[in-house]
Amino acid sequence: MNRKPNLVQELKEVKTVTIAGHIRPDGDAVGSCMGLYLYLKENYPQMDVKVYLDKIPEAYSILSHSEEICHSCEEERNSDLFFCLDCGDEQRLGEAAKYKKSAGRTICVDHHISNEGFCDVNYIVPEASSTSELIYTLLEENKVSREAAEALYMGIVHDTGVFRHSNTTPETMETAAALLRKGIDGSRIINQTFYDKTYYQNQILGRALLESILLMDGKIIFSAVRRGQMAFYGVGPSDLDGIVQTLMSTTGTEAAIFMYETQPQVFKVSLRSRDKIDVSVIAGYFGGGGHVHAAGCTMQGTMYDVVNNITYHMEKQLLAAEGAEEAEDGGMPSETEL
Repeated sequence: MNRKPNLVQELKEVKTVTIAGHIRPDGDAVGSCMGLYLYLKENYPQMDVKVYLDKIPEAYSILSHSEEICHSCEEERNSDLFFCLDCGDEQRLGEAAKYKKSAGRTICVDHHISNEGFCDVNYIVPEASSTSELIYTLLEENKVSREAAEALYMGIVHDTGVFRHSNTTPETMETAAALLRKGIDGSRIINQTFYDKTYYQNQILGRALLESILLMDGKIIFSAVRRGQMAFYGVGPSDLDGIVQTLMSTTGTEAAIFMYETQPQVFKVSLRSRDKIDVSVIAGYFGGGGHVHAAGCTMQGTMYDVVNNITYHMEKQLLAAEGAEEAEDGGMPSETEL
């Protein structure tokens, strides 16, 4: 069942709460988890609350109490209530999935269109900008502290590309305004967690841009980073954040493909698109998921096999979209064709 949970009712007689997000957490996963964690710690001090996430990017440590995030799932924990945030399926929880299985009750809050609902209560809104925005709608506004607001604001900022993406709605801006009224420094959060890059992050970005390739008459842009290159520059997966979006800013492109090698011939693939390609469908076909204009998956094979497989599906969608446009125009040739 997909419904908005009543947090006050759900927390009645609850003594232990566990919060977890998807593996390789991005800004929204960290922001939503920490926003809810801080809210519960501040308003329900009698509760035992823990949040489990993979190691987070150093920039996100500006969030209050981020040092309290548990990065290991070795301990046994049976919680009354388990929150799964910004995660499209149980597998994406990684090791934290065991805490979902041992919990008395589970709640999923997410905005991935590929999420089919795998908890007792599922609040899935694909048109929402971010899970952080959805979390805010569950909280009592007057009980949201500045620290919790900072976390939720960071999550919204990252999943909207600083309010540039098409998922930014009037409701998103109203939520952001309400969070700003809590006294947070929005500019600092944006600069330090979204724009600021280390010297080595800029180097690997430059390498990826320099070696990028235009495909399909410039409609698709592609780039990749191999393990040896990551080792040479001394960077990890979190240092590659933002590369695919920079590729997508190339004029004339309809989609961007960026991948990095995690093991020999195993690639983590990030996809972005404009209006003619639904990358969530493509990622889902290869076992991944995400949103219409932002999705990802993991694929095996040579780099060229991976690119060819993805572009095959992109080409089919582009041809279908262009065919639909011609049908709307009545099949008449354009002025440039006459």
